[in-house]
Amino acid sequence: MHEYTSTARVWGLTCPGFPEEVSRARRWTRDVLRGSPLAEDAELIVSELSANAILHTASGREAGSFHLAVAVSAQVVALSVTDGGGVGTAPKVEHLGQDAEHGRGLGMVSAIAHRVVVHDSDGGHTVTAELFASPHAGGGGHPC
Repeated sequence: MHEYTSTARVWGLTCPGFPEEVSRARRWTRDVLRGSPLAEDAELIVSELSANAILHTASGREAGSFHLAVAVSAQVVALSVTDGGGVGTAPKVEHLGQDAEHGRGLGMVSAIAHRVVVHDSDGGHTVTAELFASPHAGGGGHPC
């Protein structure tokens, strides 16, 4: 592969911080990943990360928004949600009991994704969940 080219493709979507935008983000992800065996898991991850951004950060406040990026290569689908910040702590996986009604979303994302990374910035947090196309992460097939 040439140094300045990539086989990865990246899509982005910015959504207002309204609860109904979670379903829009999910549908958009499904459209981007149409035909991929990873599409269903990706939809679930995007739904959780988008809802978390709206519920727990400034993204859900008046004039708030969140940004979704989907990057696809032969080896991985990376789903990133960037929130509006406004909270003192970064998102983290909580290990709660089965009866807990809240706080298990990022744990579920971690269970589905092969890797989850949280990046902090001045303007908020970006949570990226990666789904590998094969168990060997470098293996051949196309996720899309």
